Amino acid sequence: MSAEIVIQARDLHKVYRLGRDVEVHALRGVSFTVRRGEALAIMGPSGSGKSTLMNILGCLDKPTRGEYLLDGQPVATLNDDQLAVIRNRKVGFVFQSFNLLPRVTALENVMLPLRYAGVLRGAAERARAALEAVGLGDRLHHKPNELSGGQQQRVAIARALVNNPAIILADEPTGNLDTRSGQDIMDLLLRLNREQGTTLIVVTHDPEVAGQMQRILHLRDGQLSHDEILAARPAAPGGRPHA
Repeated sequence: MSAEIVIQARDLHKVYRLGRDVEVHALRGVSFTVRRGEALAIMGPSGSGKSTLMNILGCLDKPTRGEYLLDGQPVATLNDDQLAVIRNRKVGFVFQSFNLLPRVTALENVMLPLRYAGVLRGAAERARAALEAVGLGDRLHHKPNELSGGQQQRVAIARALVNNPAIILADEPTGNLDTRSGQDIMDLLLRLNREQGTTLIVVTHDPEVAGQMQRILHLRDGQLSHDEILAARPAAPGGRPHA
């Protein structure tokens, strides 16, 4: 497999059993690859399999059948402890609802993944650098209720970045924000993608959000109905071509 590929999904199926006799086929043979540094959107109507696919990509679930490789590693071979390590070190999560701890500061929220990884020396400095990278160097000691929605999402992005993950997986990252704040968050995610080469996968219902990415995977009824490659965009200053 090419070293350029960070995600490889091969014929992914996911079946949920409801009771003894009912099966729900959430994914039906989904296959695709994602190259390192790519910006990808996943779209589809409710019930299309987006959430199921996101959970598998984020190592929160395993497929019933098929193979998922993250950075060349077959995820199905890992036990629960190994999956927890993968989630902490290789996948950065950004959620619609921010998921910040309300009683601690922005700096302490961003330090959490480092503490889970057993990183003690230099944790505060790394968390501070991550917050500065998302434009919150002057909000280190503010608690979530002292920050706007857009600022809280920036803290969540800094938390996702602090362990230098292979991918950022963002689930409706603009869903709880007004239009301007939502676009600010997309601009930030895309800048990180361009300038730091962070692989970015965004699950979204919003065509305007998806249209800013390099590719769109369209899911319908658990199947990949369309893989759309969008027009190339010029590089940001100091970045590389977004194509």
